Amino acid sequence: MTGITTHVLDITTGRPLVGLKVDLYDVATTPPTRLNSTRTNTDGRTDAPMLPAASARAGQFELQFHVGDHFKAADALSDVVPVRFAIAIADATQHYHVPMLCAPWFFSTYRGS
Repeated sequence: MTGITTHVLDITTGRPLVGLKVDLYDVATTPPTRLNSTRTNTDGRTDAPMLPAASARAGQFELQFHVGDHFKAADALSDVVPVRFAIAIADATQHYHVPMLCAPWFFSTYRGS
C-alpha cells in the first residue's frame, strides 16, 4: 500500500473524532496547493486515503487537522493543527500513515503503519 492516510483519536475519551475536517496540502508550491479535504468517519478515519496510491510521490506535504471545530473549548490550545512532513524519492512507494492523538490542550502524531 502507498499513499497518505490518517486517523484521529480524542485522548480524553479514548474515542475516534467523528466528522473532523482534515486537509492535505502540497507545501512545495507557492502558495501551497490543497490536494484533498475530507472529514473523518465514525472510526476517526477518512473513507479514502488523503493521497491515493495512484498519486503517491515524493514531496513536501502538510495535513491540517481542524480540531477547534470539534473541541470548541474556551481553553483549547489550537484551532488548526498542522503536521508537515516530507516524502523522499526513495520512500515514495511506501505507505505514510499519520495519526493524530488530541485533546483540547494537547496533540501528538507519529508515523504509523
